[in-house]
Amino acid sequence: MQEPNAPHEQPASAPFLSKPSDTHSDSEAPWERSAMERLAFATLQEQRTARRWRIGLRLAWLAFFIALAWVLLARTSTPMSPSTPHTALIEVRGEISAGSDASAEAVNTALKAAFEDEGARAVVLVINSPGGSPVQAGLINDEIRRLKAKHDKPVYAVVEESCASAAYYVAVAADSIYVDKASIVGSIGVLMDGFGFNGLMNKLGVDRRLLTAGENKGFLDPFSPMSDKQRVYAQQLLDQIHQQFIAAVKAGRGERLKENTEIFSGLFWSGQQAVELGLADQYGSLEFVAREVVKAEDILDYTRRENVAERLAKRFGAAMGEAMVRALQTTPTLR
Repeated sequence: MQEPNAPHEQPASAPFLSKPSDTHSDSEAPWERSAMERLAFATLQEQRTARRWRIGLRLAWLAFFIALAWVLLARTSTPMSPSTPHTALIEVRGEISAGSDASAEAVNTALKAAFEDEGARAVVLVINSPGGSPVQAGLINDEIRRLKAKHDKPVYAVVEESCASAAYYVAVAADSIYVDKASIVGSIGVLMDGFGFNGLMNKLGVDRRLLTAGENKGFLDPFSPMSDKQRVYAQQLLDQIHQQFIAAVKAGRGERLKENTEIFSGLFWSGQQAVELGLADQYGSLEFVAREVVKAEDILDYTRRENVAERLAKRFGAAMGEAMVRALQTTPTLR
């Protein structure tokens, strides 16, 4: 018999059966806790990063609009009263073409602002251009003549390095043309250029398949031969535009032009030769004209330029901001 007070004996396997769940919990609980902490920390970091990006993006847009507003305010503040006597400057630089800084739209807008300013004693066009579109040049020429007649203000052209072709078309609308003796002036002519690859295509055995509705719809196609009829037509077109150019030069220069059969041949001349031929009047710079001719040494720049704000507005598609800049882009600034 078993004694009542004898200790209870357990089987040998008993230790392996005692509290298995507690042993498992003690060994894995720290790992699970650590994993949960890392996951929570990673989630928190991701949320913080996303929040920083959102804040940074908002700050970037805020900075953009602040910069836009600053430039607009800077352009509206003029250091000189418009009523103060000054020489109005408009620069015509680079190719004269639609959409460029020297387009008819840009130059004519600046011209209008300069002529309407009562303080402007005269308008000076500073030209440095190899030429461009006869259409754009003709529009500028017409606007100069219209504004001169309306406001009774003189216009002077000052040539820097080059005033050729369409640029000279613009210059002849001025009352006087000033050049440097080494300037390039003239090139009173019209051209239409391109390439013809039909001979090369024949050698390579390439067949040009061009379908048109209209006998001359493929006119000037570089991969098709030009007929004699088309060549004559193109030459007549160029001759007509050339005569328009010549008429504008004669109307602007009048009796100052010397008799020379080469003047309208498309040749260009040095500034010295231009003065001798009557294509220009005398030597002179912008400062010389403002000081000695206009008698108003203060120069106010009316040139329309695409500023930083407008470029940013275009890049980011801020149509409203661009419209605001365009409304103020002819505001004169002191040079």
